[in-house]
Amino acid sequence: MKFGIDAGGTLIKIVKEENNERSYMKYLSTEIEKVAAMLESYPEASVALTGGKATYLQSLIPQEAFQSIEFDATFKGIQTFLQQHDHPLENYIFANVGTGTSIHYVDGEQQVRAGGTGAGGGMIQGLGYLLTGESDYSRLTALAAQGDRDEIDLKVKHIYKGDKTPIPGELTAANFGRVLHTKDTVTYTDADKLAAAIGVVGETVTTVSIHAAREFNAEYVVYIGSSFLDNELLEKVVMNYTVLRGFKPYFIENGEYSGALGTLKLMEQ
Repeated sequence: MKFGIDAGGTLIKIVKEENNERSYMKYLSTEIEKVAAMLESYPEASVALTGGKATYLQSLIPQEAFQSIEFDATFKGIQTFLQQHDHPLENYIFANVGTGTSIHYVDGEQQVRAGGTGAGGGMIQGLGYLLTGESDYSRLTALAAQGDRDEIDLKVKHIYKGDKTPIPGELTAANFGRVLHTKDTVTYTDADKLAAAIGVVGETVTTVSIHAAREFNAEYVVYIGSSFLDNELLEKVVMNYTVLRGFKPYFIENGEYSGALGTLKLMEQ
């Protein structure tokens, strides 16, 4: 039995492999003692760790775990998933959208960090709470899916009002920028506010990612990360905005476990 564990700032992602079968689990990072207790019940298991809380988790468990650098583990996991999904890529950007977002360029068997942004799941949860008083991520994203950004975000087409636009009219000119034009006639629901919040996160992540793709002459942007869990709106914003800007998005099934799977595969090398 083998465990690959990505102990991150918000979630602990676990890949368990036994008898050539793989299963996935996740815990809140505040539940790290539960993870340690679970591992204690498998004292003979091989354990591979990565992530910001990996060293602390190592101090709680009986196994002498293998540890890898988070960026290397995530890259190895992505490559493994892409091969298993029969979608090999050689030259691409990947954006790991977790609490924040880290962006990397891949050239064959090498990756280099190309940048990042503080926009991510942490921003959705924190800004969502400030706007609505709701702190549960799943409830925030479910409510956001019912919202409408059109009266909150100012798009290029709103500025030109039917005239020919120099860039696509659906591009956002100013997130939350239409509020000053509609505040006297529109009542904004919590769902609308949350939809706009997810919109600004998604567009920020996408913009930084495609700037990196343009710099490195990459066609594809691979998106992974726990922020997409139960968050179809974020995925839709990112996908549509990537296509609108002329690049190809790719979302990996179970991609949020790339770090956990990758550190496991690095241990096996």
